[in-house]
Amino acid sequence: MRKQLKRSYRISRYVVYKETLIDYREKLWSFVGSFVGIGTIAAIQSFFLNAHDNLFLIGSFGASSVLIYGVIQSPLAQPRNLLGGHLVSALVGVTVAQVLPDILWITAPLAVSLSILGMQFTKTLHPPGGATALIAVSGSEQIKAMGYLYVLYPVLAGVIILLLVALLVNNITSQRVYPNDGRFSRTFNWFLNPVRTQSLQIKRGRRLRRLKRQIRRR
Repeated sequence: MRKQLKRSYRISRYVVYKETLIDYREKLWSFVGSFVGIGTIAAIQSFFLNAHDNLFLIGSFGASSVLIYGVIQSPLAQPRNLLGGHLVSALVGVTVAQVLPDILWITAPLAVSLSILGMQFTKTLHPPGGATALIAVSGSEQIKAMGYLYVLYPVLAGVIILLLVALLVNNITSQRVYPNDGRFSRTFNWFLNPVRTQSLQIKRGRRLRRLKRQIRRR
């Protein structure tokens, strides 16, 4: 009994230890990616669009940022899911808004439920897509008046910006690979390798300087 309790205790400690480990470099790149991605969309919103027109920066982009910058290995965060999930959901949401009368307790659940089915059938499940569909039926009158233009702008335009930033930031270091199959990294090594080489040279230079300091002290 004691052995079992001790073994359970050791396992519990190990699980807690693993779950509470913090990789500060990973957290840094998650911050950089989300800041640049959302910041780019917000900058376009602020500097190039009407200050009173809040259509470009929709809430579901924030949820997508959590996945594509913070949980990049998740199947739900891959480019196919990001693009397809938002587009399918936007199409479903706009169609529901166009076809059915403006009765929120009908259109809202129907848009979200149908968007889930659409993403499942197309294998593009992306949780923020549900929010994209919901915005299409519950958003402002400006959004509803856009009709299917909503699919192209803000949805497709914003998603492309988020994806481009994710492809760049998530492949700068060798520890992060996005998408999971590594096709982007192999295709764009001509751009990524010089950045990684420079980073390695900086690290080596720091190590050499530390060694020299240690030798001098001795």
